[in-house]
Amino acid sequence: MVAFLLFAATSTGFAQENTTSSTSPKNPAPYISRAGDHFMIQLSYDSWLGTPDSIKSHMKGFQRGFNMAVMLNKSFKSNPKFAIAGGIGVSSSNIYFKKMNVDIGSGNPTLRFIPTNSTDNFKKYKLSTTFIEVPLEFRFSSNPSNPNKSVKAAVGIKIGTILNAHTKGKTLRDSTGATLHNYTEKITTKGYFNSTRFAATARVGYGVFSLFGSYNLSSMFKTGVAADVRLLQVGLCISGL
Repeated sequence: MVAFLLFAATSTGFAQENTTSSTSPKNPAPYISRAGDHFMIQLSYDSWLGTPDSIKSHMKGFQRGFNMAVMLNKSFKSNPKFAIAGGIGVSSSNIYFKKMNVDIGSGNPTLRFIPTNSTDNFKKYKLSTTFIEVPLEFRFSSNPSNPNKSVKAAVGIKIGTILNAHTKGKTLRDSTGATLHNYTEKITTKGYFNSTRFAATARVGYGVFSLFGSYNLSSMFKTGVAADVRLLQVGLCISGL
């Protein structure tokens, strides 16, 4: 009987303790961490807006980009359907040219885009840029407790700094198309490019798939060295975790 009373008293004490701890505030912050789009991969079709026709006529093929980001998602406690997110990522863009060289290694005051219609040219030629970025988003999820079955939308900005810029040409040919040399020429320099860029972003989708867009608010090239070209990326985003 005594043992029973001791056990009952002890159990009551634990129950009171658990009740007290469960009702005490654990997270006074206005937001909570929640699973949702912590990792994003984006495949894009890239365009240069503001490109002069003399250059645009030589831009051929499927201009493409690849972006990847790791982000921390914080849902608002007052309405978990809305969240803010920030993180770090890498963004790359590849623009392909036909019978044109982009002379980024010359050191001239202005960047030259040199047509090679009537002279030696590369069978494949591209200009590639890579940036490290800090993406920030304001997010909506119709079903935050199950993000894989949720309508999602987000708007935001990206702030980035350039990591690499290079041109790459493969297989040198003469003006008639005959192969002269099977080799790859790669020139790397960031001299003509703005070191910092700002971009506005948006995406909408369902579950892990969404359509996204990114528009550069800053010019790709430094003032005075080339036209005021802005990068536009549109494509597919795969997100989760």
